[in-house]
Amino acid sequence: MAKRKNSRQKGAAGEREVAEWLRQRGVSARRGVQFQGGPDSPDVVHELEGVHLEVKRTETLRLNEAMEQAASEAPEGSIPVVLHRKNRGKWVAILDAEDWLGLELVARMITGGKRPRVVTGRPNPSDPLVDLPGSAV
Repeated sequence: MAKRKNSRQKGAAGEREVAEWLRQRGVSARRGVQFQGGPDSPDVVHELEGVHLEVKRTETLRLNEAMEQAASEAPEGSIPVVLHRKNRGKWVAILDAEDWLGLELVARMITGGKRPRVVTGRPNPSDPLVDLPGSAV
């Protein structure tokens, strides 16, 4: 029983970490209300429309099970994403290859074919990632 409780506490801590990680990057986010259960109570409630986050804070990730859970809990038309972190590790986003390619193609359309600059760490909100067509830089 103690292991299950510890696992649940670790999961809740991971959800709070992800919400804070998103807020630090300018995305409004908070931990969901898991006790309600179902797709109406995601791990993290956020403003990234069309993206469902499943948070896994564990040393051993069962990838296919995590992706199946994310897909089954994602609202219709949303992209299921698993965010995973091991102890002392970085958060890693895992998504279906078709969804990744779709996001990449949309990013290229928005940026006029320019490749967005990769940002690591906390971005500066006044520093644009790309020069969007028609934007003053």
